[in-house]
Amino acid sequence: MGIVTTKEMFKKAREGKYAIGAFNVNNMEIIQAISDAVRETNSPVIMQVSSSAIKYARFPYLINMVKAASEETNVPIALHLDHGADFEICKTCIDNGFSSVMIDGSKYDFDENVALTKRVVDYAHDRGIVVEAELGKLSGIEDDVNVSEADSSYTNPEQALEFVQKTNCDSLAVAIGTSHGAYKFKGEPKLRFDVLDKITSLLPENYPLVLHGASSVIPEILEKCNKYGAEIPGAQGVPENILREAASRGICKVNVDTDIRLAMTAAIREMFALEPATFDPRKYMGAARDLISEIVKHKIINVFGSNDRA
Repeated sequence: MGIVTTKEMFKKAREGKYAIGAFNVNNMEIIQAISDAVRETNSPVIMQVSSSAIKYARFPYLINMVKAASEETNVPIALHLDHGADFEICKTCIDNGFSSVMIDGSKYDFDENVALTKRVVDYAHDRGIVVEAELGKLSGIEDDVNVSEADSSYTNPEQALEFVQKTNCDSLAVAIGTSHGAYKFKGEPKLRFDVLDKITSLLPENYPLVLHGASSVIPEILEKCNKYGAEIPGAQGVPENILREAASRGICKVNVDTDIRLAMTAAIREMFALEPATFDPRKYMGAARDLISEIVKHKIINVFGSNDRA
């Protein structure tokens, strides 16, 4: 099938009130795990990479592995830049085969964010590529993104409408209470659905909205990590019922990174603890790949509802 843009998959997701999983990829095993899951579930998917992932795995490897996945699975797969920090990284990704890019100008004031986003949108649209932007600031740490709780802010609904009108971005990441990393909530997990509802009421009908920082930090996986030597106490993610409700209210792309990292860590730590003589990378990386695939399948079927939508 080849790599596709998110335009058609978002249209179907918004109309069907389900979400597309956007999973961060860093290496071959993660890409294969997601490929296996989407092939079994017949689900469209977004494989996204951060600037840090590009530095780690390098452009040609990531691009060609995702291309291989799109050909092997024969389901819609988009290749997306996550949290592009400037015009240059977005341009490089567009010029090298990405079908979607995110320009994250949320650290700037409104006018600067608009100007930067519009510059990327104009360049991307001339080449048939779609653009995600962000308005509002999520707290937490993920790769190059580091925002303190004090500096975080919810998306202003009226500004969201103005922003979309001025930039013509294809989708918008909104801040409604999630955060990056494994520690998303200190107390009861709760999202500002009133803010989300206001945004959806003002934006054009079925406009695609994105939820960042949306890993569930699955308790069983976290417990396995800590059981076999990790030190990740008290981590808490977004409950699955909240993610399902978000999809029904206009979120059509849900970002998942931390859950993949935890699954890989849990599988490898368990094997090293139970089979200390193991030193074949294919064995412990294979176990990690299998667990990631199970997690992705679970999310597609039981959380996002995107199975059988390809």
